[in-house]
Amino acid sequence: MKRTVPVAILALAATIGGARAQTALPLASHRAAYEITLADSASAETLNSQTPIGASGLIAYEFTGSACQGYASNFRQVTELQRSEGEALSSDVRALTYEDGDGASMRFQVDSQTAGDESPQIVGSAKRSAAGEVAVALTKPAPQSLDLGKDILFPTEHIEHIIAQAKQGGGTMQARVFDGSDSGKKVFVTMTVIGKLQTAPTPETAFAEALSGVRRWPVTVSYFDEAARDAPPEYVLSFDLYENGISGSLKLDYGPFALAAKLSKLEMLPTPVCAK
Repeated sequence: MKRTVPVAILALAATIGGARAQTALPLASHRAAYEITLADSASAETLNSQTPIGASGLIAYEFTGSACQGYASNFRQVTELQRSEGEALSSDVRALTYEDGDGASMRFQVDSQTAGDESPQIVGSAKRSAAGEVAVALTKPAPQSLDLGKDILFPTEHIEHIIAQAKQGGGTMQARVFDGSDSGKKVFVTMTVIGKLQTAPTPETAFAEALSGVRRWPVTVSYFDEAARDAPPEYVLSFDLYENGISGSLKLDYGPFALAAKLSKLEMLPTPVCAK
């Protein structure tokens, strides 16, 4: 199983150009933990001996930085899927990213292991030229250069644009997103649906006081592999997005099954203040 991203992840992509969106609240530096369980069982049409009948695991996520210092994220997802036949299937995915505050570049490193088999480490960087062209330079598993073209968002940019669009009334939007996951070569075409502003208290605010009173919107993001035309989304991520960039409890829908990731712990970290 591969990572989302998070947490992570606006208007039409053709109108974005990679520019930072303006948000009223700075994105909050924080650590969050999410407990994983099986959300939906498979339908009768897709049920087989390999379909999960149970799931457990944890997502640990740390996000720090500011628009003037850049943004760093540290993600880990450990999952174990129980099947009706055979041994449980385990996976461990770790990802580190750093994005410049102006959105000009991103560095990434992804390590993954599934059922005891370690995949090659992915290490590289992406840079955006003055003309908006994004080029990727991989150093692992093998040196390679890729040109992704224009109208690409990095993960934090994606979140910023979703928040900005939510404050303008929400709706649907598309964007091309690159986060370095999978092979380090994949571009996702995303379709985001933003619901109406939510004000009612949630169970999360009972233990996460920092979220109390912070505006939030229900968000669903479908991730399509740009290279796989006319294919269904690789996964669909649903969550409450808070105005400070924190994600509430998640649902990760992979098609044959879905996982729930309940926000169980939130620690706020110092957020650097940019000089005016």
